Amino acid sequence: MTEAVVPFQIDVPQSELDDLHERLIRTRWPEAATVRDWGQGVPLNRMRSLCDYWANGYDWRRCESMLNGLGQYRTNVDGLGIHFLHVRSPEPDALPMIMTHGWPGSVLEFVKLIGPLTNPVAHGGDAKDAFHLVLPSLPGYGFSDKPAEQGWGPDRTAAAWATLMQRLGYDRWVAQGGDWGSVVTRVLGAKQAPGCLGIHLNLAFVPPTAEDMATLTQQEQAMLGKAKFYQDEGSGYAKEQSTRPQTLGYALNDSPVGLAAWVYEKLQEWTDNDGDVASILTVDEMLDNITLYWLTGTATSSARFYWENRVTPAGSEVVNMPTGITQFPGDILNASRRWVERSYANIIWWSEQTTGGHFAAWERPDIFAQEVRNSFRQLR
Repeated sequence: MTEAVVPFQIDVPQSELDDLHERLIRTRWPEAATVRDWGQGVPLNRMRSLCDYWANGYDWRRCESMLNGLGQYRTNVDGLGIHFLHVRSPEPDALPMIMTHGWPGSVLEFVKLIGPLTNPVAHGGDAKDAFHLVLPSLPGYGFSDKPAEQGWGPDRTAAAWATLMQRLGYDRWVAQGGDWGSVVTRVLGAKQAPGCLGIHLNLAFVPPTAEDMATLTQQEQAMLGKAKFYQDEGSGYAKEQSTRPQTLGYALNDSPVGLAAWVYEKLQEWTDNDGDVASILTVDEMLDNITLYWLTGTATSSARFYWENRVTPAGSEVVNMPTGITQFPGDILNASRRWVERSYANIIWWSEQTTGGHFAAWERPDIFAQEVRNSFRQLR
């Protein structure tokens, strides 16, 4: 297989968009839930409203054009085609950074960061904080290939990312990630990936020890309460995707409404919103992400990443590489610094924000960009 880095443009056939429209208007809707809130899942009126706009008002070509204008590429790494955005800064001394998304996100989570991070001067910042950005789609996500064999979990993905950065000519770089991106990025740090100077995570949950449990602060008790709620009430999707992704995939790959509900629920639950995710993300932003999953047919292959981590979980070794960590209050999990320090021995930046959720780069790009700058400023 060629190792060439090839420019990539999205050009979805109109027939696929027509098929999506037909499926949406022919949806066989279920009855409404027996509760009025989100307690049984996405309320019927919310789904019908979202999908009516998807069918009759949403414009995929707008998103397609936006992505095509950013600088997309594909290359084969370890036998798999990897899609990525590569946006170079106008500043010659910019620091290269690879940023990894998670589920149910995509490279679209980072679009609002591209300008502030690559061209800080144009956004009221300092030229010394500029980054060259590499934003890959995880294996089985977006326009990356779908693995046809076992083994494409966080460890193999991290190794592929290190190869990608080397292939792009970067011998000094940093890495950032949240959700699955934090797991992949942790591996880069733990394995001391060649050329990687440091990492930044916006999800770093480390459970407390028995000794910690005997001396919990009030804040730590709240953190454990959140973790218990997630385990008891919010993690069913992860159990299904880590055990039976193929079975789930038949429904999600065939029904756009089913796929939309599966993702929309998490956007609602995991953003730091006022009761409505639309107060944080626009309907177009949410549908851009959902439509990307639909058009690439990656509901099953993206879910399989959970199965891969269950079968061959990423290592638990201590990370000695310089690490920055930002905690956002609306994330699904938070951890005390004293817990986290057991797994990350060289924390160079720690911040606990007062706003922002699981999709922090997407929700609060202003805060997120500054956190990344602060974390990596001392490694330049």
